Amino acid sequence: MTETYPNPSAEQDDAQIITFPTRGDAGDDGLGVPDWVNADRPAADGPSLSESATNSRIIEGVIVSPTSGPSRAQRRARRRRQLTAARAALTHPAVRGSGRQLMYLALGLRVVGRRFWQSRTTSLHERMMRTAVTMGNHDAALEWEERAAIRRFERHERRMELLSAPVDAARAVFAGTVGGAFLLLVAGIALWVHSGHITDVATPFTVTATVVKTIADIVRVTWRPLIALALLASVLGLWQTGRNEREALPLWLAPAGELPAAPDASWITPSIVVLALRDLGHTVLRKKIEEMADGAGAMLGPIKTAGVGVEVDVMLPRGVDTGEILARHTKLAENLGRHKHELYLEVPGDLRNTVRLWIADIGALDEKVGPSPLVTDPDMVANWFTGSAPWGVDLRRNPIGLRLYQRHALLTGLSNHGKTASLRAAILWAVLDPCVEIWLADLKGVGDWGMFDGLASILIQGPTDDHVIATVEMVEDAADEMDRRLLAVPELNLANGVDEKVARKPGSGFHPIIVVVDEAQVAVMCGAKDANKKPYGGLSNESRFLTACRRIHNQGRAVNVTLELGTQDPDPQNFPKMLRNGSHLRASLPLGSEGQAKMVLGEDAVKAGATPHRLRRGIDKGVVVATGEGLDFPVGQAHMTVWTHFIDGDDATTIADRAKTRRAAMTSRTGAHDAAEELPPLDVLADIAAILGAAPRMLTQEAMQRLAERDERYRDWTNADFKAALDEAGAPTYTYNGRMHVHGDRVREALTRRFSATE
Repeated sequence: MTETYPNPSAEQDDAQIITFPTRGDAGDDGLGVPDWVNADRPAADGPSLSESATNSRIIEGVIVSPTSGPSRAQRRARRRRQLTAARAALTHPAVRGSGRQLMYLALGLRVVGRRFWQSRTTSLHERMMRTAVTMGNHDAALEWEERAAIRRFERHERRMELLSAPVDAARAVFAGTVGGAFLLLVAGIALWVHSGHITDVATPFTVTATVVKTIADIVRVTWRPLIALALLASVLGLWQTGRNEREALPLWLAPAGELPAAPDASWITPSIVVLALRDLGHTVLRKKIEEMADGAGAMLGPIKTAGVGVEVDVMLPRGVDTGEILARHTKLAENLGRHKHELYLEVPGDLRNTVRLWIADIGALDEKVGPSPLVTDPDMVANWFTGSAPWGVDLRRNPIGLRLYQRHALLTGLSNHGKTASLRAAILWAVLDPCVEIWLADLKGVGDWGMFDGLASILIQGPTDDHVIATVEMVEDAADEMDRRLLAVPELNLANGVDEKVARKPGSGFHPIIVVVDEAQVAVMCGAKDANKKPYGGLSNESRFLTACRRIHNQGRAVNVTLELGTQDPDPQNFPKMLRNGSHLRASLPLGSEGQAKMVLGEDAVKAGATPHRLRRGIDKGVVVATGEGLDFPVGQAHMTVWTHFIDGDDATTIADRAKTRRAAMTSRTGAHDAAEELPPLDVLADIAAILGAAPRMLTQEAMQRLAERDERYRDWTNADFKAALDEAGAPTYTYNGRMHVHGDRVREALTRRFSATE
């Protein structure tokens, strides 16, 4: 009979149950041990297994499966409990404090070891050489190589000196001993001579021996405490050195009150800049950064606060082009934790292979620029010759002034982004100078320039072909006025050209004339033609508008005739090359593409970082990227981003009214298309008599200029027209001191004869 013991684990596939027969069964030896257990057992001395079993304690049990035991979930729970207990033990204040002190010692030992190694080897020199080579700075690499060679030579000299040190030391000991004994002997002889006792000769030796013995006793007693104190001082020194490096502590060991703050997205640190450059996706740059021994710190210049952001120069290693960094503008901004409009890149002209990063504080560029000084300062005056218009602020929020003196300007951008307001802000400042005359054409005609009525000599407002024709004739009149002035300059014999003194002289005929054409693309796109079939607009060389603009661009500035143009959404059809190339200052608001930016500002400026196409549409209104002349560009910088002051219509009207009070009252003409019959006929004699007053004579050029100021129709007159009119009136001009003059008495006599004849 077989006994079985129920056991759930015994039912598994890999378990084996061995059953034993009960007593009385076949094959039983009376103890329940089957015969096969001892069947193969060789005969041996001593008791058999069955005999041994009778004297042993029987143990009953079951055979368990090898895979039995705690389940996987139980084992995981046990590990979690163990980890929790270990974490609780490690984070206990006592454990953390002890670990922190030990870590201070380890950090101090590391620092001291590194310093000792660098002081004994040229590892520092080699690291700096590798960095210089990586950066392509061969001069610095050669300088560090020379320093390393000098260091190795000096180290070799010291080691050679150590070889002869034992001999020198022995020689010094022998010489010192002999010399000391001689001195003691001399001292003993002196004592003998003084006292008369020969035994005094040994007194110095006895005293010296006593002193030496005393010192030896002191050393014997104190050397152990002194060594202990020295060891303690060394440990304290290592501890303090490590404590100074506590930034390297693991976070779990850091003191509770000195835990590092969570990284702020607004922080810009050298490591953040280096990591942002490393992760740009540029293989060569990443490899060079990883090869630099100093963590690529040599790439960066000082991080300086600049207005509402920070500025840092990045010197790129050899094999990395500045254009490749500019092309990754968006990714670099994101790596720095900024939007792309909060990062400005430029290539300074005075630094080789360097990119300058200006990184704005988060959200700072979304704040509005303050009001214009033209609005806040009612007493502001202007000087067109030496002053500058308060136009806006730069990236660093420093005020930026626009100098208009003898400069043609061009302002363009997408529609509804502040082009007219930016151009109008500069002209409003100019009219505060009473000697400045404005000829203005607004080919949009919605009232943006309405406040210049009574302030501008010519004010054209409207988008039709008639308004374009009037605008073209206005620009042509300005070009003719320029020619008249150029012809008059030789007669005046001006040593310094047309300077401020000449221009401000009443009647000189050289006062500033600013010709403003807003929405100039309307004139370019106009298809109207004159009676001779010449187009007013268009892109051909016969275009009257382009021809007049080119004439002023070529020579107008020399005689104070300048042209300021405003266009929108430029393309090759409405923005010809001659218009943009003739402007001293070119400025652009947001544009739609990089091609437009290159067309407006030039390819070199865009390559250097001028990116109006990256300004945000609908958000960056009034933000212009400017290049050329008229702004105070930083050294080595070819362009500038300016946040212009916005002056609304009411404030613009107030400023215009203020300008009107500073100059004589006038009526703005609406253009050359005004009907001639609406104006009274010219009375040359009466007009000349009025400007002469009681003067006996006046220069012909001065008289013509004053007549033009008195009546715009005189601007079309030439010297021949003026001479013919006076000859016909009986008051011919004459030469005085080699120059043509108008004779005052002849004019008054001719006027008297005419009055007598009418009576």
